[in-house]
Formats: sequence, structure tokens, C-alpha cells
Amino acid sequence: MALPLAPLAVVAAKYGAVALAGYTLARQIKRGRVDQRHEDALDDLEEGFFAHRPNDRDQVNGAARFRRVIRLGVNGPGIEFDASALGRLKMRRV
Repeated sequence: MALPLAPLAVVAAKYGAVALAGYTLARQIKRGRVDQRHEDALDDLEEGFFAHRPNDRDQVNGAARFRRVIRLGVNGPGIEFDASALGRLKMRRV
């Protein structure tokens, strides 16, 4: 029985293109670092969404924190989700 190579070649080309794109993207990403000051600032956030616009600056500051514990069963093992974000948007006329 003959093996149809044309459909296999199309599938191989698709997965090869995806793999090449993923490899190229992975090479472009730079290594990050952990700054303890930023970690402490994110840990100090209250839960919820906040926005603030200082009067003396042309900027808007925003913060958000989402923290939940999900358990399997009443006393089962759990996973804690803690997502925090700080942001700043500065606008000025030039």
C-alpha cells in the first residue's frame, strides 16, 4: 500500500513553520531580573482596581491586584493565585 506523502508534507510544513516562529520568538526575548523593591511594592497592594491622577503631573497611575485560593474539596490541596500590576501613563505636549 502506497503512503500518500503530499498530505504529510503539508502537515510537516505547518508544524515546522510554527516551530520556527516559536524558536525565533524565544531568541528575541531577553532575560529579565527580579527587583526586590518592585516585589515589595506589588505585595503591598490592596486587592481591587485603583486609578489616581496627581494634580502636579500629567500622568495617570493605576494598580490592580487579584488574589484567590482555590481548593479541591473542603480540606483538600489548594492553589493560591496572586496577580498584581502597577502601571503609569504619561502624556505631555511637545
